[in-house]
Amino acid sequence: MDFLLIILKTLFFYFIIVVFYRFMGKREVGELGIVDLIVSVLIAELAAISIEKYDDSVFLMFIPICILVILQIILAKISLKSDKIRNLLDGEASVIIDNGKINFKEMIKQRYNLEDLLTQLRAREVKSIEEVEYAILETSGKLSVFNKNSSNSGAYPLPIILDGKIQKATLKRLNKKEKWLNELLEVKKVKLDDVFYAFYKDNQLFIIKNSDCIS
Repeated sequence: MDFLLIILKTLFFYFIIVVFYRFMGKREVGELGIVDLIVSVLIAELAAISIEKYDDSVFLMFIPICILVILQIILAKISLKSDKIRNLLDGEASVIIDNGKINFKEMIKQRYNLEDLLTQLRAREVKSIEEVEYAILETSGKLSVFNKNSSNSGAYPLPIILDGKIQKATLKRLNKKEKWLNELLEVKKVKLDDVFYAFYKDNQLFIIKNSDCIS
């Protein structure tokens, strides 16, 4: 009987966790941010404890798991509206290689060593650092690589405008001012609030407007 109860609890939590992850909206483990990872670990631990303590009611662990999932969904929605909250919870992407040059200062800040960089470059089938124009350490820990000879060569990989908000860190890296950006928007006759996404390539500003997106 105890063996059957353990099996039933295991199946129950398996399907419950699958459903919860669908609600959380994550496609793969590599996309998990810090908060998502913490929630994932806690959910797994609570499920394991409940399976081990087969005499206890399932709902004793089901309630805290529900609370964690609801908390994660609320924080995710808040993060969509607030850059400060999103950066606080998930951190920011870090430019490890900038215009072909290694950013050692950022590597030290992120506690990311040269062996980590070379390992992830090899995983991207990049033979040499000299082939890389930009390398971005994403908040998920993955390294996004832009080769010098790729079709994206000449494009700065971080957004200059995101969801109607100027990305000041990107402007700073480009050595540009907000006045310069506003002048470009005026030339294109586009208001800042109407910009969903904008990036800079070959001395031009490329814009995706809110009206271009499927609602």
